[in-house]
Amino acid sequence: MTAAELDAVRLSLSVALRSVLVSLPFAVLVAWLLTRRKLRGKLLLDVLVHLPLVLPPVVVGYLLLLVFGVRGPIGQWLDEAFGVQLIFTTGGAALATAVMSFPLVVRAIRLSLEGIDRGLEDAARTLGAGAWDRFFTITLPLMLPGILAGSVIAFAAGLGEFGAVITFASNIPGETRTLPLALYTALQTPGGETLAARLAGISIALGLMGLVAAELIARRMHTALGR
Repeated sequence: MTAAELDAVRLSLSVALRSVLVSLPFAVLVAWLLTRRKLRGKLLLDVLVHLPLVLPPVVVGYLLLLVFGVRGPIGQWLDEAFGVQLIFTTGGAALATAVMSFPLVVRAIRLSLEGIDRGLEDAARTLGAGAWDRFFTITLPLMLPGILAGSVIAFAAGLGEFGAVITFASNIPGETRTLPLALYTALQTPGGETLAARLAGISIALGLMGLVAAELIARRMHTALGR
């Protein structure tokens, strides 16, 4: 494997991992709100959460440019207050990947939450357990299969994100050129077919490993929890 290939793999793994770490706390909160709370506008929240699944990734990247670009409302504030710029950076690639994979994490956690017997939480409430105690001692352990499976699936999906990343973070070697972007670059380069084939093989292998890991984790957690 060449240095360029190793760099692309390293960047892909870094971006995918950072995207999961960024999105996971928000995914747990949103899934809990959609499952456990009666909210006005819940349908709208549900639609917004799943919108990246139906929008072209390039559109998502464009919207991120409008919001997090140097002239966007959040991007300009981050630049002026903290000197942080997300556009054309590895952090920006992680943000774009997190937005695209966010619905997958929410969906997995939500399904796990819906399978929890509410009677366990009600019994804990009658015994005097507060809301936080019930969440950390009952709800969170029981939703761990969904959290872990959703995280692994989002990680695997993040390895293959292309449209949103190239639109928001561009295709910069060593900075934002992940595996899909390196593959695209190889296809646009004369004589790059061999490199493209190797990169495609690496991408397929990583994706398969991620899906298998998600399934194994979910099964083992369900077995451990007796569900």
